[in-house]
Amino acid sequence: MPEVYITTTRKISAAAIGTFLAITSVSDPCSAQETTRPWTVEATYTADVTGVVSGGPVQAGRFLDNLDVIVDGDLERLIGAKGARLHVYLLNNNGGEPNAVAGTLQGVDNIEVGDQGARLYELWVEQDFGADRGSVLAGLYDVNSEFYSTGASDLLVAPPFGIGSELAATGPNGPSIFPSTALAARIRFGSMEGTYVQAAAVNASASTLGDVDGIDADFDHGGLFLAEAGWTGPVRIALGGWRYGERQDDIRDLDLAGDPVGSIAQGAYVLAEGEFYAVEDGVSARAFLRAGISDGDTTDFNGGWQAGVRLDHLLASRPDSALSLGFHQGRLSDKARANARDAGGDPALAEEGLELTAADTFGRLTIQPSVQWIQNPGGDRAADAIVVATLRLSVALR
Repeated sequence: MPEVYITTTRKISAAAIGTFLAITSVSDPCSAQETTRPWTVEATYTADVTGVVSGGPVQAGRFLDNLDVIVDGDLERLIGAKGARLHVYLLNNNGGEPNAVAGTLQGVDNIEVGDQGARLYELWVEQDFGADRGSVLAGLYDVNSEFYSTGASDLLVAPPFGIGSELAATGPNGPSIFPSTALAARIRFGSMEGTYVQAAAVNASASTLGDVDGIDADFDHGGLFLAEAGWTGPVRIALGGWRYGERQDDIRDLDLAGDPVGSIAQGAYVLAEGEFYAVEDGVSARAFLRAGISDGDTTDFNGGWQAGVRLDHLLASRPDSALSLGFHQGRLSDKARANARDAGGDPALAEEGLELTAADTFGRLTIQPSVQWIQNPGGDRAADAIVVATLRLSVALR
C-alpha cells in the first residue's frame, strides 16, 4: 500500500528556543490587567520522543518539537473597530519523523510535519455581528479550528483525532489544516455555544509564508467549500459537509491517453460530544463520537470514525490531571485496495488504532505519556500490529 501519511496538528531549533524564552520573559497576559490590554500573547513549546516499541520491522524512536506563538489584538481598542479582532499564529517545527519508522497511513504524532521550519500558521481578522449573532472572518485560517472539531479529543496525540482522515488526505497539499493553511473566508450565524450554521470558502492549495511557494493567492486549484450546522445543549451535535470546486486526479481511473481522470472530492461528517459525569470540585468525564464519509476517488480513504472519552481532575489532589482513551479507524476505498492488490499487496479494509494517554501540569510544565496500538499499519493486512510510545513535554505561558 503506498504511503499517504497525514499530519493534522503541531513541533524547535535553538533559534526557536531563544524566541520562546524571550516571549516567556514578558508579563503573564492572564494577570488582572489582561482585560485592559489590547494585545495578548501566548506561547507553548512542545517536545516529543515518539517511537515504535513493539511490532513492525524496526523498533526506534525520534525526537521532534513544536513552538506555538499566538498574538491576539482587540481592534476596537486599537483602532476603534467595534467587535473586531486580529489573530496571528506562528509555528516552528523541527526534529525527526516517527512515522517513517511506524509506516502508518494516518500518522502517529500530531506535531510531525513533512517540511520543517518556521511558518505563519494563521493571520486573520474577525468581525462580530453582535452578541451570539455570529461573525465573519477572512485571512489565513485553519478550518479544523472550527470545522470537524471536538474539544473532548484534544488531549490525544494520534492525528486522526484532530480531523477525519478522509478529509485530511485531500487537496494538492492537504486542506487548510496544520501545518499549512490557506486564504479563506468564513461566515457564521449564531453561536457555537448554542445553535449555529457556518460556512467557509478556502483556497484548495494550502501554502503559507514559510512554505516553499509562500502564500498561494492564485487559486489555480480552485476552492474547498465547507458547511456545518450544530446545536449545543447537554450534548453538542453537528453535521457538516465539504466539496472541492475543481476536479482532482483520480487515484485509479485513467482516460484514453493514460492520464488520471478528474474527480470531484467531496464528503460529509457527523459528530457528537458532551459531559456525562461530573463531581463538584472533582472528576468530570466527556465523551466524543465522530464519523465521516468521502467519495474515495482522489484519496485512499472513503471514510472513518473516531470515538473516546476524556477524564479531567482525575486525582483529587491534582486539579490538572487528565486521562483520555480513544479509538480510530480509517477505512480504505475500493480503488485504494485495488491499487494495492495490483502492486502485489494484501490490503486490509481499514487501518485502525487505540490510544491511551494521561497528562498533568506542574507549574508551567505539562508531562504527558501516551501509548498507541495500531492494527494493519500502512493498510497492509499482513503487517504486524505495532505499539507506539510517546513522551510529550509542554511548557506554556498563558
